[in-house]
Amino acid sequence: MKKTLLLTLLISAISFAQKPIFTSAKVKSATVYFNAAELQQTTTVNLPVGTSEIVIKNVADYLNENTIQIGAPSSVTVLSVQFTQNYISEYEIDESNPAIKKVRDSITLVQKEIKKIQIETYSHQQTIGLLDNNQTVAGANSGLSVTELIKLVDYYKAKRTELDNAIVLLQEKESNWNKKLKALNDKLVINTQKEDKTSKGKLVLQVMNEIAGNVNLDINYITNSATWNPFYDLRVDNVKDPINMMYKAQVTQNSGIDWKKVKLTLSSGNPNQNNQAPILSSWFLRYSHPELDYDSYKNSNAQLNEIVVTTARGVKKDKNAFGYVASSSIGANIVENQLNVSFDIDIPYDILSNGKAHSVALKEIKLPATYKYYAAPRVDKEAFLLAEINDYSKYNLLPGEANIIFEGLYVGKTTINPNQTADTLNLSMGRDKKINIKREKVVDKSGTKFLSSYKEQTFTYDLTVRNNKKEEIFMLLKDQYPLSTDKEVTIELLEDGKAKVNTETGILTWELKLAPNETKKIRISYKVKYPKDKVIDNL
Repeated sequence: MKKTLLLTLLISAISFAQKPIFTSAKVKSATVYFNAAELQQTTTVNLPVGTSEIVIKNVADYLNENTIQIGAPSSVTVLSVQFTQNYISEYEIDESNPAIKKVRDSITLVQKEIKKIQIETYSHQQTIGLLDNNQTVAGANSGLSVTELIKLVDYYKAKRTELDNAIVLLQEKESNWNKKLKALNDKLVINTQKEDKTSKGKLVLQVMNEIAGNVNLDINYITNSATWNPFYDLRVDNVKDPINMMYKAQVTQNSGIDWKKVKLTLSSGNPNQNNQAPILSSWFLRYSHPELDYDSYKNSNAQLNEIVVTTARGVKKDKNAFGYVASSSIGANIVENQLNVSFDIDIPYDILSNGKAHSVALKEIKLPATYKYYAAPRVDKEAFLLAEINDYSKYNLLPGEANIIFEGLYVGKTTINPNQTADTLNLSMGRDKKINIKREKVVDKSGTKFLSSYKEQTFTYDLTVRNNKKEEIFMLLKDQYPLSTDKEVTIELLEDGKAKVNTETGILTWELKLAPNETKKIRISYKVKYPKDKVIDNL
């Protein structure tokens, strides 16, 4: 009985002392969401029969432990999985590059020499301090003769000079060693740059194996250390051609591991969002203090669509009203799922863990567009080119910034916001300097009159539009006259220049067609009447 118990304890001790098996995982593919990434990694490990502890290195520094999945053959049972950044074991093998190890050893030796010099320098400085504190002699009360006093002064002088010179030499030595240390550190940086980045994260697995030999493990988890954002390049050679859109993505990751030659997928989904369906409860009204509503923000594209779409239905399409229906795509396969859109990139990519944006080409599209110009000279004296896109949902566009290249020149940025309810998507393609617009006050048709207790002001403006381009253009021109909410203030529109007048908003709209080098002039006039003892500060 005692022998059996001793044998059992011996076997247990041997099992407990069994070395953990170290292996390093390699990133195989990555699915990047707007605020996270799902990584798929693989590794191969040689397992004996029985229970083993596997330490998988080179996983992300931070990950969601609830999402860890381990794929293993049927002969292997995964008993437990634990994520850690602080696994310390005397059995861990140093797999450093020999050249890097040599540099690190040299750095350690140099640091020791520098430390010795610093200690010796400190000792000399303390000795000097001791000499300085005891240099005052009590004269006649010291009991020293003149001869002894001279000897003491000579000793102090010689010793002080010796120590000062020694410190100077030590400082020179320390400076030389520091130069060597810097050179070694620079060499270490160069050598480590040649190696793949390794992370602090590790997975510790307890497994039971039935058949000894090599085993392939698949590791899958989600980390929040990656993002991607869509952006676009919009190229327009002239208003007779469709828009050449380059659909791109900026991918950033700081997971702690470099993704080398990975299969990359970009998804518009969000794995971190709450997927619990909402439940309605009873809604009880109650009194409260009234508050002002400052929710006046509107997206710029929503405003643009409101400006253009309200009049687009009334525009008669000319046979030359540049419409196109052609598209092509390169770079990625688009998978439109029930809840999101994914882009499967055709070629493997390198995405380094450096927090910098990496540009990834998704596809190239020729967007069919109807072009028109828009101007509101009361606010801005320049014309803006607008591109109207019909049936835009089929292009799987996502909200993002876009660079505009018009007629071969970079003209600025715009935004694309397909998350709207309008039938058409209107893109602001920037300013066109070849269209001149003026809004000038007609002095002899404007003025102020005083009528008993009222003041009457007349405002007259000439709007001039000239097309300096070589082709015909369509323009949506807008101006406005003021409105009143005070019954003492009355406003009369005297001349509307044959505009479409919206009496609820005071907006005047013209749909113009201008031939090359053609100029059109429009006159508007309105009259404001209000008490002469009042002042209107925004006329």
